[in-house]
Amino acid sequence: MATLMAVMVFGGAAALALYALAATVLPQASRIAAVLRGQSGNVRFEPLSSLVRAERRIAVRRWAAGSTMTAAALRPREAA
Repeated sequence: MATLMAVMVFGGAAALALYALAATVLPQASRIAAVLRGQSGNVRFEPLSSLVRAERRIAVRRWAAGSTMTAAALRPREAA
């Protein structure tokens, strides 16, 4: 009985580990195979470059908005 229980527990854990491995590797299998063949076929995701573009867009908007600032917005403020 204990042997059967051990086989069920460890078999279930092994099945869960194999499922997790397959679920993470299979969606990227074509990219993995391409890298192993020495190819880099598809475009890489580069969040830093999109962040740089967004920051530039924000800076341009702030610059454009700042050019029409009123005198009240430009007056010096006291520290709190």
